[in-house]
Amino acid sequence: MNYEEAKIKFINTWGSLGTLWGINKAMAQIQALLFITPNPLSMEEIMEELKISRGNTSMNLRQLMDWGIVSKELIPGERKEYFTTEKDVQELTRVIAKERSRREIKPVIKVLKDVSSIKDDGTEKTKELIKQTKALQDLTENADLMINNLVDKNQNWITKSLIKLIK
Repeated sequence: MNYEEAKIKFINTWGSLGTLWGINKAMAQIQALLFITPNPLSMEEIMEELKISRGNTSMNLRQLMDWGIVSKELIPGERKEYFTTEKDVQELTRVIAKERSRREIKPVIKVLKDVSSIKDDGTEKTKELIKQTKALQDLTENADLMINNLVDKNQNWITKSLIKLIK
């Protein structure tokens, strides 16, 4: 397999995995392209490389910047905007985990907290709803805390140690 074939295979695979992060395929492909490219790319270069429209590229770059994993980079003497992504895999993982927590887990915890704090009318079904949603809330909060501690920048030694144990 040559460079071009390997690049296409990586970008397509990363794009397919993007849905597991909670992002769309094009968004993941843009991030993958930036991840394996040594220098920042312009929007036009991204469009050409991935064969996607300007609107699709622009919208997905904006979302990637909102996630905090893509940033604009100024190149002296250039009028175009250039984009780059976080290259450190552990930092990238940390940012994605924090953002997914903020966007997905925290809202679920809020709903579980609201539902489990309903007025107990004494019926068996209400007691069961409160009990089970409190249990889910506790589990979700603990899982969120564990994930955030695991990927926290100050706790990076834990991640490295776990990876060494797995290998």
